[in-house]
Amino acid sequence: MIDLHTEYMGLSLRSPLVASAGPFTGDLDKLRELRDAGVAAVVLPSLFEEQIEHETSEIDRLYSMHENSFGEATSFVPELDNYNTGTDTYLSLIEAARDVVDVPVIASLNGANIGGWLRYARLLEDAGADAIELNLYAVNADPAIPAQDIESEQLELVALLTEDVGIPVAVKISPFYTSVAAFALGLQEAGAAGMVLFNRFYAPDLDLEQLDVKSKISLSRPAELRLPLRWIGILREFLDLSLAGSTGVHSGRDAVKLILAGADVTMMTSALLFNGASYVAQVEQELLEWMQHHDYRSVSEMRGAVSRDSTADPAAYERANYIGNIASYSSRFIAGQPIRLQSR
Repeated sequence: MIDLHTEYMGLSLRSPLVASAGPFTGDLDKLRELRDAGVAAVVLPSLFEEQIEHETSEIDRLYSMHENSFGEATSFVPELDNYNTGTDTYLSLIEAARDVVDVPVIASLNGANIGGWLRYARLLEDAGADAIELNLYAVNADPAIPAQDIESEQLELVALLTEDVGIPVAVKISPFYTSVAAFALGLQEAGAAGMVLFNRFYAPDLDLEQLDVKSKISLSRPAELRLPLRWIGILREFLDLSLAGSTGVHSGRDAVKLILAGADVTMMTSALLFNGASYVAQVEQELLEWMQHHDYRSVSEMRGAVSRDSTADPAAYERANYIGNIASYSSRFIAGQPIRLQSR
């Protein structure tokens, strides 16, 4: 009997297959489908910093607008206790999700400023979240702010938040740090229980007719797995916190690769949007078949089997891999062999 059980931030999961933040995890019917397909945990869609700031500014605006009005005009101002804000809706989602699924429910906060995050993190905990995923999602375009200041502020936020709540906190980062390894170690020292690699920035596009910037969302593709695969393989040897592989997980074999590199869990959103919530069951079956064929009896046995410190060629995770690939493709081109693009 193959044991798919894994531990993530101290949470016991039936398998390493987690539904990451996305449209499906914010819909109760889809959550039921994910549950029936065997998902091990769900990460709810993020509560964004912009929602919180808008909520606060709107309440301030409404009260300021009527502060010198006649008494009856105050009836236009919402009572704070009954004001149906984005935060209230999100807290209700946590409570409803706990009733729908019997697996860990992870709430998600998306922002980079300390501000009111501590208060909102406590609210998520009180609503019943089993853990919090903090997204450090920010494009720092001000050249006057050095990288060290940005990273120090983010680490301070993580330290304050992890000290203030009683549930585990995972931090989802982008790959755009000068030293991902050093920042990862800083997150561990700041008290993070987990780390999710990586956050996908939704980069802008240009409208060539309107000559304007437009937003564009692209779902992940299997080839994007290579970035988290590399860094999980590198980080596993010196981090004690849990590692989650996100971006590019589209099959059971993708999950296998991340676990072999050292991931504790693998996360999917785009694959579910492409194939439906029930696709979790197929990914699990592919994972089981690979483990059986290669004589692995448990996820814990295979975890990290091909991490940097376990592989015969540790340099393959680093620059030597680049040199080897260039040499290989150059030789094939010179020999006149066709170079075929591969999906994975």
